[in-house]
Amino acid sequence: MALKFPPAWRFRPPKDNTWATERIPSDAVDEFLGMIRKVAAQGDLQDFLEHFKDFFSAANGNPHYRSSNAGWADTDLQAAMLAVAENAPLFLEAYFVACESLRGKDEDLFAPDAAMINEICWKHGIGYEIEPPYLKPRDSNATVVPVPERPPTLAEKAREVLQSSLQRAEQLLIEGHGREAVQESLWLLESVATAFRGLETETGTIEGKYFNTIVKELRGSHSGKTLDMILGWATNIHGYLSSPTGGGVRHGLDLRAGLDLTPNEARLFCNLVRSYLSYLLSEHERLTEKTMNKSGSYSF
Repeated sequence: MALKFPPAWRFRPPKDNTWATERIPSDAVDEFLGMIRKVAAQGDLQDFLEHFKDFFSAANGNPHYRSSNAGWADTDLQAAMLAVAENAPLFLEAYFVACESLRGKDEDLFAPDAAMINEICWKHGIGYEIEPPYLKPRDSNATVVPVPERPPTLAEKAREVLQSSLQRAEQLLIEGHGREAVQESLWLLESVATAFRGLETETGTIEGKYFNTIVKELRGSHSGKTLDMILGWATNIHGYLSSPTGGGVRHGLDLRAGLDLTPNEARLFCNLVRSYLSYLLSEHERLTEKTMNKSGSYSF
C-alpha cells in the first residue's frame, strides 16, 4: 500500500522549514536501520534484510540483487537507505510499506507501525507523520509545493503505477510464482515503451502504438548509440519471453518443445527488465528535455 501525498514530492520534496522535510537526517537513518536489525532477529537475518533492501532499491529506481551474505546485505541495505534518504517522503513510504508487507506475510511477525515511525520522525525533527494511507506534513508551511519549472514528463507520471507493479512482481517471486512475476515485468516493459510515443527525434516523430514498432522507430533514430543497444537487448528478451518455445509467458508454453522457467531464471529476467525500465525512464526524460531545449516547448 503506497502512501498518499502530493505527487510532486516524489521528485522534489518540500524545502526544510522548522522541520526537516527535504532529507532524512543521517542519525535518523541509523535509528531506522537499527530497528530493521531488531526485526530481522525474528528469523533468517539475510532474508529480512533483503526484504527491506528490495523496497528501498525500488524507491530509488534500482533493481534488487540479493547480496552474497548477511553482512553484505546489511551494508547494501544501509547504502540503499542513505540514497533514498535524499527524498524524505520516498524514504518514509518505503520504510512503512516494507513493514506493512512484512506484517501481511505472517501475523505473528512484529514490524514497526505508523506510530513507531512517527515517534522516530518527531525525535529527529522530521516534518512528516504517517496517518495511513496518508503522509502528512507536521507544519502547514510544508504543504507549499514549489511550482515545477516544466510539466511532468510521461515517465514521471507513470512512476507511481510502475513502482506498484514492480512490488507486485517481487511479491510474486517471493511466493514462488515466477511465471506470473515475469509476466508482470514484461507488461511494465511494454507499458514504458508507450511513453516514447509522440516524442520528436532527429529522424521524425515516434508514431508506433505497440512495443515492437515503437522500439524499431527509436532504434532507427539512435542507431549505434547506447539506447539502440539497450533496446536491442530488451527486444531479444521480449521476443524470447513471448515465444511459446522460449519463456512462454505471453502466448502460452509449447508443451512439446517449451521449457518452464526455473525460479532462478524468473528472478534473472525480472532483474534484467527492472534495469531496462530504469534506463528507459531516465532516457525518456533526457530526450524530452532535449526536445524542449530545441523548440522551447514540451513534446508529449
